[in-house]
Amino acid sequence: MEILEDWEVQFGPHRFSYKDLFKATKGFKKKEVLGRGGFGRVYKGVLPSSNIQIAVKRISHDSRQGMREFVAEIATIGRLRHPNLVRLLGYCRRKHELLLVYDYMPNGSLDKFLYHQPNSSLNWTQRFKIIKDVASALFYLHQQWVQVIIHRDIKPANVLIDSDMNARLGDFGLAKLCDLGNDPQTSHVAGTLGYMAPELARTGKANTSTDIYAFGIFMLEVACGNKPIEPRAPPEEAFLADWITDCWDKGDILATIDKRLEKRFVGQQAELVLKLGLLCSHPVAAPRPSMSSVISYLDGVASLPDDLSSVIKTREFSTGSNEVDALNELTAGRNTVPSLTITEAFVSHGR
Repeated sequence: MEILEDWEVQFGPHRFSYKDLFKATKGFKKKEVLGRGGFGRVYKGVLPSSNIQIAVKRISHDSRQGMREFVAEIATIGRLRHPNLVRLLGYCRRKHELLLVYDYMPNGSLDKFLYHQPNSSLNWTQRFKIIKDVASALFYLHQQWVQVIIHRDIKPANVLIDSDMNARLGDFGLAKLCDLGNDPQTSHVAGTLGYMAPELARTGKANTSTDIYAFGIFMLEVACGNKPIEPRAPPEEAFLADWITDCWDKGDILATIDKRLEKRFVGQQAELVLKLGLLCSHPVAAPRPSMSSVISYLDGVASLPDDLSSVIKTREFSTGSNEVDALNELTAGRNTVPSLTITEAFVSHGR
C-alpha cells in the first residue's frame, strides 16, 4: 500500500487506481488519444464502475519539474468549483507516471471550431457567450477565489466546449498560485507566442494583467476567426490587433469580423468585443482593465471610456502608487488619461 504524501492529504481530491484508469482508456490505446498537453497525452476514457466519460492527462515525471507541476495542478484545481472551469475529478500516481482525471468535454477545444471545421462555424450568439464564459472563469480565478490564480496560457486550444456549448477554461499546467496581498509574480516564462504580453516576454514575470492581455487577444480571435499572428495573411492583416486598429482608424472596425458569419451578428456587441479586446491587449499594462471591469463591460453595466481610441494609442502611462487609481478611472469609463512619465516597449508596428 502506497503512503500518501503530505500534499495529497492536504489537497488531494479523489485518488483513482491505475488499474481503473488503464481499463477506462483501454490500456491507453492510441485511438483513445484526444490530444497532447504541455506534459503529455490526453486520453478519452469511460470509468468501469459508473460508465462516466473522462479525460485522462498522462504525465511523465522523470524530472523534478514534472512533479512540481503535478503538485501545483492538484493543489489548485482540486479545490476550484466554477461552471466555466474544467473540473478535476481526481488523480493517480504510479512509479514515473502522474495522471489527472477530468470531466470529458465531448465537443473538444475551441480552436477546432475556429479553424478545423471549414463547413460549419460558430454563430455570433455562441461566440459572444463563449467570450463571456471565459471572462467569468478568469474573474473567478483572479478575484473571487481565496487565492489569486494566474492561468498563464489563455488561448482557444485551452478552452473546451461541453455538450451544451458552454465554454470551460482548462489546462492549468502553467497556473501559478499567489497569496492575496503578496506580489503575484513569478519568474518562469511560459505561454504561447501571440498571447504573451510584451512585459511578460521581456521580464518573465506573469500576473493578472498578463492574463488579461492574453484574454484580449482571445476575444479578438474569437470575433474575427483569425490567429493573433498570421504570416501567410496579407501584410496588413498579419498582426490581428494592428489590423483591427487600422480598420477602426478608417471607420470600419466591423470589417474585421469573421467573414463566415456573413454579417449575421449584433453590431453593438461585435464593436464592444473588438474595442474591449484592444483595451485588454494594450501593449502597456496600466490601462488594461481588471476582470471585474471586463464583466461589467460585457454585461452592459458599464460603458467603455469615451476617449478609448486615444487610450489605446497612448504608449506612456504614469506608474507608482497611483497606478491602480489611474487604472480604475480608465476602466470605470471616465474621460481621464494618466500623465505621461514612463515609456513601455511594445510589439509590432501599430501598437
